[in-house]
Amino acid sequence: MHGSLSRGEDVIAPFLTDRKRFLEDVVQPLQDKPETIYVVPNSDPEDYVARRFPHKKTKRVGNGLAAAQSSIRGFLFGLPLLYQRGRSEGMNATHHFTFTGREELKATVVIQNKTLQVSEGHAGVASLQVIADSETWLRFLGKEANLFWALVRRKIRIKGSPRLLLAFGRCFPS
Repeated sequence: MHGSLSRGEDVIAPFLTDRKRFLEDVVQPLQDKPETIYVVPNSDPEDYVARRFPHKKTKRVGNGLAAAQSSIRGFLFGLPLLYQRGRSEGMNATHHFTFTGREELKATVVIQNKTLQVSEGHAGVASLQVIADSETWLRFLGKEANLFWALVRRKIRIKGSPRLLLAFGRCFPS
């Protein structure tokens, strides 16, 4: 640290003194630098990098939350971390989840005005109800179970438009 400057003041001083020059000397070279940006497939950041920095390469990676999705509570905990606001454009839905079997739990997921709210229990009027065997749901999330067959075998049941389930899935890429 230099003299009496507190943490960060020595770094922010050039920005505050001459913002335009700081952007030209520091920020622009970083933006222009060819590099690889790691993104989750079909996510808002993937779209943003392609649009804003077409000269940068992207490399698709997993969302890193596979372990969190090994339980229903982990799935619910991970939703806010995976949520993609841009993918929820125009969505206004309340989803009631009822998990049965090994891990019994009820939850409400509301997506409205590009915001997400997850709560335990059922609240409000559901646009879509999902009743699922917890183990089947987790296998579906891990791409180990086919949704079609889970629906046919009634391990996963839905009440409401299947389009809402597809729209829900688009908000949480993996």
